[in-house]
Amino acid sequence: MNLPTVPRLALIAHDHKKDSMLALAAEFLPLLQGCRLMATGTTGGRLRKELGLDVECLLSGPMGGDLQIGARLAVGEVDAVIFLRDPMTPQPHEPDINALVRACDVHDVPCATNLSGARLLLRAVQARG
Repeated sequence: MNLPTVPRLALIAHDHKKDSMLALAAEFLPLLQGCRLMATGTTGGRLRKELGLDVECLLSGPMGGDLQIGARLAVGEVDAVIFLRDPMTPQPHEPDINALVRACDVHDVPCATNLSGARLLLRAVQARG
């Protein structure tokens, strides 16, 4: 993983995964405090309020936040994505979700979609520092 001096991470979590994202962020708090963070609306708001992280909050996923992150990713402004998806709940914006994951594949940007993958990704970011 070839990251800039300050890693730029996108954090996204479906409704039933937001508490998991908060727990993950608390686990890696010192690392995340040194990153440039962006997140979809509610997830970012909770990360700010509950953990005090400096997070740029974009639109919520269903309102276009996933697409905003995908656009930034496509122009090289995102180094890694943590997208805690809820595979058991249908999402009304599934095409946007698929587009974001596809953009990660097209642009060779690491994307973790579950807690185990997210921990591995964050440990890799940690190790490079």
